[in-house]
Amino acid sequence: MRILHTSDWHLGRLFHGIRLTEDQAFVLEQVIDTARSASPDVILLSGDVYDRAVPPGDSVSLLDDVISRLVLGLKIPVIMIAGNHDAPDRLAFGSRLMKERGFHVAGPFSGSVKPVVLEDKAGQVCFYPLPFAEPAVIREKLADPGLKDYDSAMRAAVSAIRDRHPQDTRSVLLAHAFVAGGAESESERPLSVGGAPTVSASCFDGFDYVALGHLHRPQEVASTPARHAGAAAIQYAGSLMKYSFSEAAHVKCIKLVEMDQSGKCAVESIPLEPRHDVRSVEGHLDQILSEATSSADREDFISVTLLDKGAIYDAMGKIRDVFPNVLEIRRPFIELEGETGKTRFDHREHSETALFEAFYRQTTGEALTEEQGQAFSSIIDKIRRDDREASA
Repeated sequence: MRILHTSDWHLGRLFHGIRLTEDQAFVLEQVIDTARSASPDVILLSGDVYDRAVPPGDSVSLLDDVISRLVLGLKIPVIMIAGNHDAPDRLAFGSRLMKERGFHVAGPFSGSVKPVVLEDKAGQVCFYPLPFAEPAVIREKLADPGLKDYDSAMRAAVSAIRDRHPQDTRSVLLAHAFVAGGAESESERPLSVGGAPTVSASCFDGFDYVALGHLHRPQEVASTPARHAGAAAIQYAGSLMKYSFSEAAHVKCIKLVEMDQSGKCAVESIPLEPRHDVRSVEGHLDQILSEATSSADREDFISVTLLDKGAIYDAMGKIRDVFPNVLEIRRPFIELEGETGKTRFDHREHSETALFEAFYRQTTGEALTEEQGQAFSSIIDKIRRDDREASA
């Protein structure tokens, strides 16, 4: 069985205020070309199809075009699940009609996950699309009050799948989760402010391949330092593009999986070339300007860290003359007015909880207690759940 695994397209994403629809279309054209040349038996899209619950119209049109060309044009089945950025009900609109044409969408978690069964020369492969759901949703659907966190909820959902899976049949799980040990990036939205958002890789034991979404760095996650017998091949395909400057060194890709008759998987990463790369540049202004004149990648999205200590007139304008897509300038030596010796506080590098703790300490002069921190986290999590439900 030949499988193409991709995830985290985040259609509709803004990058420092820049709309990325054309850049995403550029990369998705490569996904289609890869599908055409590799001729997979199925394509897996593991959540965060859109960047927000109510995506812009051009993003919906882009998804419609890409899926139509894959399913109707190339006759390749596509299996897609909702991620934490998606509105599951919206994503699943028309899914019962579309599955007859080979487009399978798992939107809201219903309590049971029905497999999409495909066949090759070696027999059947069961694909289980498990959409993202909050522990509270899984607790309600499975009527199990003991499911308090992401790990216990994932274990229960996956166990229900495993219990009904026919023996001696190969299996693939699609899921959207933060597996413990995975490497994060700045561009992922936290799954939870309070409590542990991670799940153990051992949740997925017994599956032949686990196609994950959520973490934006392409990576394999091992269930133990040395994978034990019965452990799954667990892979993050990563995001479609670089969505933060922390990902400048990432090589974005899609995963081509070759599964043999025993379920053993060989995984190849096929790189994706961006329309505009994302890079960070550091140095003194004169050096940056002189080196940029001979650069072949001046159209990239650029973050500049200036090492000059003195005042600079119109630094952004001067840099934009050579890097038209410079998106931010950082000045590590600039001091906050009236706070000599203190460096600038960058809110983008801190979580909501850390920001609230800093605010609370500044306004009250006291540290946030553990009980107060838990109360804040619970409120933020409830706001996020309500927002997703209201947008669905």
